[in-house]
Amino acid sequence: MATNIPELKAECVRRGVTLEELASRIGINNATLYRKMTGKSEFSRNELQAIRDILYLNDEQFLHIFFENKLAKMQEKKSA
Repeated sequence: MATNIPELKAECVRRGVTLEELASRIGINNATLYRKMTGKSEFSRNELQAIRDILYLNDEQFLHIFFENKLAKMQEKKSA
């Protein structure tokens, strides 16, 4: 799952949360957060929920940041 990195960073800025603080608050180190953001590793359900809570993301924001690429691919398969 590739994360919409620019949007995640923008939400962090809007909420005054650095990526370092975000990593710490969800219980991982900065390198692990980067790997998860770039899709080299997967976020756990607990981590996703923690990020959602920390950044006060609504459903639309959450899906846009974490699942937009996956949803688009699913739509493409349905159309084909």
